[in-house]
Amino acid sequence: MSPFSLIDLFRLRNLTRGAVTFALGFSVSQSELEERATTLAEIRDRGQLHCGVDEGLPGFATRGEDARWTGFEADLCRAYAAAFLGSERRVRFVPLTTSERFEALIDGRVDVLVRNTSWTFARDAEMPVTFAGIYYFDGQGFLVPADLGVSSVRELDGARICVQRDTTTALNLTDYAQTYAVTFTLVEVDTAEEGLTRYQAGECDAYTNDISSLAGLRLALEDQTAHVLLPEVISKEPLGPVVRSGDPGFAEAVRWVLFALIAAEEYGVTAENAAALAQESPNPEIRRLLGGEGAIGDAVDLDDEFALRAIASVGNYGELFARHLGRDSPLNLRRGLNAQWTQGGLMYAPPFR
Repeated sequence: MSPFSLIDLFRLRNLTRGAVTFALGFSVSQSELEERATTLAEIRDRGQLHCGVDEGLPGFATRGEDARWTGFEADLCRAYAAAFLGSERRVRFVPLTTSERFEALIDGRVDVLVRNTSWTFARDAEMPVTFAGIYYFDGQGFLVPADLGVSSVRELDGARICVQRDTTTALNLTDYAQTYAVTFTLVEVDTAEEGLTRYQAGECDAYTNDISSLAGLRLALEDQTAHVLLPEVISKEPLGPVVRSGDPGFAEAVRWVLFALIAAEEYGVTAENAAALAQESPNPEIRRLLGGEGAIGDAVDLDDEFALRAIASVGNYGELFARHLGRDSPLNLRRGLNAQWTQGGLMYAPPFR
């Protein structure tokens, strides 16, 4: 079992405590809710969710000429705004570089970080932040010119490789070099776009990043067929929403909104049919998920229709994936590990009971 699977099980054990209170009929006192809801209270007083996103990553978060943000992570921010504030429009997108993202979260410039950020031991154990789930299982890959004639990362021995500084990507590259006794010259860059620019200019022989990021960046190349992704994946990169430590109630709210989107796909709940299923579904768990039965929102200091609003605003997890990353997007990425557990993937949500 991988370290991330162990972390996931540990998290799940703690996550389900809130759900068990409903199953056993326990209640949460008002004083406990008030103590746990500091961040949510600030968001409500402000009337706007501040969501930290990438400065521009195709498929995940990009700002168009009309200043509208699009992408999987941008829509996840909208789902949180809909759940917390009643409308997906009540979100302010805060573009952040890789090096400033955690500082911006910790000092309160953003309420939640939804910015292709990998859940690692060091970040989770040593930083005052909490990862509230996993919304995308990624891995580190390599983009190389087709005419370079290599088919393996080990054939890049002695190559110059563009990599973002101060990232797990750079650490993974160093670890890989030591493990397989190869030598790389790191060409460090500050942003993904700078890395692509220097790669195009021939300042590096290969570009390494998360596979999803490389797939999006390759769309900007004039001749995409002249550049290939090597088949090897050298790391696990579970991407998740991140919040400040010290407010477990807010972390739970962020976590269960994400779980709601994942569960909705499993149950066949879509943006189009969510409202009807809240009242008409014969499945009690679907009705609980959508606020049509029980008081499921109380334990996370939200109303009972928080999940209904999130799903109706952006769709379920599968709709998000298809629209921004999968079959309906220019990236056309396969679901892979991000498929539902019922389809051989790793995406699942604990029961809503």
